[in-house]
Amino acid sequence: MSSHLDYEINKELGECYLFMGELDKAESYYQKAASSNGVHPDPYLGLATIAVQRGDLDQALTMYQKADDIASSDKSIAGIALISAQQGQEDKAFELYQKALGVNPENIVALFGLVQVSHVLGRTAEAIAPLELHLEINPGKSEVRYALSGCLVSCGRKDEAKAHLHRLLEMDPGNASASELLAQL
Repeated sequence: MSSHLDYEINKELGECYLFMGELDKAESYYQKAASSNGVHPDPYLGLATIAVQRGDLDQALTMYQKADDIASSDKSIAGIALISAQQGQEDKAFELYQKALGVNPENIVALFGLVQVSHVLGRTAEAIAPLELHLEINPGKSEVRYALSGCLVSCGRKDEAKAHLHRLLEMDPGNASASELLAQL
């Protein structure tokens, strides 16, 4: 059997077990995948996810960096940003989230990560453009429109926020958070 086929099978099994929450089995298959053909970032992204779920941030960071060294992607960059934010390095996280969104404006982990750290850093104005870009691609994403409204409010752009909240409630009338924010405005 070719090492590539081995790699594919082990990676798929790793993903399966991870999805089912069986971290030990997932880890073992991802490690097999990583050693059978060490030129793919995916097994390391899987191992990073397992480390995050176990609360082992240092190990997660190591795995995200390995994946990024093999082939940098929005996933590996967003992963490094996520760990940086959790370790209190918001400035580094902010830059990395922006970089990940530059690669893929639809990366929702990077988008919400950016919004979160932008609130902490008082840089919400800089989160508005990536949110708007995401909505141009996916106009029906209520949670993105809600995040955008929150950023607009914190930047004193209440009329724009209201317009977005009204649009959100047209598409998703039962959205309690949006109704609440609109009532506050």
